[in-house]
Amino acid sequence: MPSKRTGYAPWSLTREAGVQSATVEGTIEVPQSVQPTIDTGFVDEKGNWQGAKSSDEKFIAMGRDEAIADGATILAPSQTSSKWLLDMTGYSDLFIAIKPSRGGNYAITAVMAPDAYSFANLSPVNPATILRGNVFSLPNAYSMDPLFKDTAESLTTDVWNIFFIGKRLRGQKLLQFQITNNSGGESNIDTAFMRLV
Repeated sequence: MPSKRTGYAPWSLTREAGVQSATVEGTIEVPQSVQPTIDTGFVDEKGNWQGAKSSDEKFIAMGRDEAIADGATILAPSQTSSKWLLDMTGYSDLFIAIKPSRGGNYAITAVMAPDAYSFANLSPVNPATILRGNVFSLPNAYSMDPLFKDTAESLTTDVWNIFFIGKRLRGQKLLQFQITNNSGGESNIDTAFMRLV
């Protein structure tokens, strides 16, 4: 075990008076330790506790819309699910899962959720309208464009077709998806979602 040595601090009155301290070794022992920490949130500028968001561990807002005619649309999550709108506040990315009973093309568009809810403190909102905005990954830097609009996605029958949407819908407070059945016949459509920080 190394010996502990003491000396006068360079700014001390003793040193200023001209008294030299004993030299210290060329290497100084620096205690090091690793201590884990957990970040569970913070106190905001108003003094309110804000918990840190974490990614959904499982798919949420699972719902089923039955007997959707060819050319007809649904809004998902719908009232048939346990949670019928998505709040992306604090979330960056999203998985959307769709399981149709009839394979074929489906259009998927991000839209504003029902006007029964407020967007922060603004109400009413324009429900079921295409979400528009300007993000760095969109082609035109100076215009509002649809944030997510896929006009023809080919889905396989009776399996979960899972898609990843990165960054474009980050922070959207009132989010639903309009899904249009273009498969050529009637279909049941199951949907589920997973938000990622």
